[in-house]
Amino acid sequence: MTGKLFDIEHGSFVDGPGIRTTVFFKGCNLKCAWCHNPESQNFNTQMLFYKDKCTGCGKCREVCTHDQCVFCGKCALYCPVDARQICGKDYSVKEVIDDIVKDKMFYDNSNGGVTFSGGECMLQHDFLLELLKASKEKGIHTAVDTAGHIKWEVFEKILPFTDMFLYDFKCFDSQKHKKYVGVDNSLILDNLKKLLKSGKEIWVRIPIIPTVNDTVEEITEIKNFLDENGKPANIELLPYHAMGENKYRAIGKEPVIFKTPSDEKMNELKAVFGI
Repeated sequence: MTGKLFDIEHGSFVDGPGIRTTVFFKGCNLKCAWCHNPESQNFNTQMLFYKDKCTGCGKCREVCTHDQCVFCGKCALYCPVDARQICGKDYSVKEVIDDIVKDKMFYDNSNGGVTFSGGECMLQHDFLLELLKASKEKGIHTAVDTAGHIKWEVFEKILPFTDMFLYDFKCFDSQKHKKYVGVDNSLILDNLKKLLKSGKEIWVRIPIIPTVNDTVEEITEIKNFLDENGKPANIELLPYHAMGENKYRAIGKEPVIFKTPSDEKMNELKAVFGI
């Protein structure tokens, strides 16, 4: 069995407790206007071209032997300024697990582990399930980072092998959610209700996007929902950043531009949760 990933990041401190390895799956069924990994949305292998880095040296053309791109990676390998990158590669379960276990000493010493993220990792649920099983067999703490727009049956399949969930909560207003994310949030909220009753550790993560969900009223709605359905172990409010804007251009799309919320605004919204 293989799955398509676009990155495996070692030494992360932001994707769950302790030192972690984060495995990024290719493909997503949402289209968040502020996505900071837009290269993850497409399920297929892609070429990223950073036009602003390119010096026009011609090295990529010298080594390429194909009339049409087959994503062999030669042009990216020989580019001296990293203007070209191949995004998306097929991995076996063994390849991923062998990479994960390299850092087991760090997981053990920091109460860390592996986090499966994306894109939306649960869309490749059979591959994800095998990775979760293999991780648990190695004694590694497992976390799944999800936006929750998935059939509940998939959650039930992976629950026995998942120690914790990082759950994205974009906004409470369903129409606004559909406008900026591409779908309404009914399935996402329903799954979160069930997950909060599952007994699993859950960290709810709320990206703060100016003009979308950066009001006390909106954050209060989210707080009320969580208070009514079971408080998560941790709540994080994450300020929008512009990391994804250059990536959009690298895949041939124009980004939607948002402002980064001020420290004052973030403190105001955190105060709703008392954090």
